[in-house]
Amino acid sequence: MEITANITIMLFIFLIVFVAGGILLQIFLSKRESKWPGLILPLLPFLYSLLMACSAVAYSEKTIWGPILASLILGNIPTVILLAIYAACREKRRKRGELDKMQIKDL
Repeated sequence: MEITANITIMLFIFLIVFVAGGILLQIFLSKRESKWPGLILPLLPFLYSLLMACSAVAYSEKTIWGPILASLILGNIPTVILLAIYAACREKRRKRGELDKMQIKDL
């Protein structure tokens, strides 16, 4: 009993570190000068959700819309979160660029 509790705690800590690392990596990639590196991480869960939807279609004899929609909706939650981080970082970068342009014009 005690061993399973310790393993569960260690897995939970690993999951938190993994998610925090992914968020920090997304912030780092979104702050880059080029916009494309910040779109890599949102693309991965999007493609995975498409794969889940295709597998739901492949394993069913008839088209069942419930599992397809569920896999698309639930699979794209990380995509939406990562795109929100991307949009926030790019907006901050855009505002900073506009302020720099205004300061250059003032000189």
